[in-house]
Amino acid sequence: MRKTCFASLLLLCFFAHAQQQPLFTANKDSSVFALTEAGASHLASLPLKCFGQEYPNKTSHTSASDSDHVLTPKQLHPAFYGCFDWHSCVHGHWMLVRLLKTFPQLPEAKKIRDAISTNITANNIAQEIKYFDGKLSKNWERTYGWAWLLKLQAELVTWNDADARQWSHALQPLCDTVIKLWMNYLPKQTYPNRTGVHPNTAFGLVLALDYARTAKNTLFEQAIVQSAKQLYLKDENAPANWEPDGTDFLSPSLEEADLMRRVLTKEDFIQWFNRYLSTASLQHLMQLPVVSDRNDFQIVHLDGLCFSRSWCMKGIAALLPATDKRKKLLQQSAIRHLSASLPHVASGGYGGEHWLASFAVYALTN
Repeated sequence: MRKTCFASLLLLCFFAHAQQQPLFTANKDSSVFALTEAGASHLASLPLKCFGQEYPNKTSHTSASDSDHVLTPKQLHPAFYGCFDWHSCVHGHWMLVRLLKTFPQLPEAKKIRDAISTNITANNIAQEIKYFDGKLSKNWERTYGWAWLLKLQAELVTWNDADARQWSHALQPLCDTVIKLWMNYLPKQTYPNRTGVHPNTAFGLVLALDYARTAKNTLFEQAIVQSAKQLYLKDENAPANWEPDGTDFLSPSLEEADLMRRVLTKEDFIQWFNRYLSTASLQHLMQLPVVSDRNDFQIVHLDGLCFSRSWCMKGIAALLPATDKRKKLLQQSAIRHLSASLPHVASGGYGGEHWLASFAVYALTN
């Protein structure tokens, strides 16, 4: 507990010194962090800066001809071309919507509304849909980018705001396209992807399931739940000591548990979790990852791992009874992971700045 409090104190001192105002606050026992308006303003500046930054860019585009090989990122994806890659631009939009919903009086409110209104238009979204119509594009951004798109829409449809309704209306046809692709894919997915990066199946299904329930899309929800149980219900003794890989921003073990807590009853989940992760495996996952070079676009992923571990641990702990010793350990570890990477969200390196703020906001507000 002393270490946790000390880490929190260091974090608050860091931001207070750097920004004159604390960007995050913690309660007395350091069990809860809360984002301040100053913090929201600071984080909002990052995607606002990179939405219109077309390069460097990783399109992951598979060319079918000379003519589409030479298209620029903005020509390929007029709605989501900035922030280095499509999915980062999408979850940057999600983050700004979440921040504006939480802090309506943000100094950047007009800039946020103008930026989103420029990007999410009917014409731009029609071009994004056209991209998925290509023969070589059916599995593009599967499932990470798909998941963040649905997360963005879930945020919009729960916001009683005139702009949000306009953006949501424009975005829905692209969401429908992704849902159709996902529904076609689920019956064919014999095995889950257990990596700690973009194709991770469990993380994608978490955001998809949250959207399905928010949008009351029962068929999509049922398909996800069925798939999750088919892929993961029999899992035991997860090899968590193999984590992390050197470029992980997700924990395969914890993401799976974060999904299963959503599809099982509380009692069934605890029984499943008892079989799934041993005490030794859980303690291994509580060890902070070492981020040796934050200017390396791959190594800096490990800062994201701190955030994703934090939100998974917090969610799992919420289902455990107060008498379960793992509950407090997970809560403390969630805070420790959060505080380890928060000071580095804006480290000056584009490899982290173009996406880490979204992970920080998700960990702080989810």
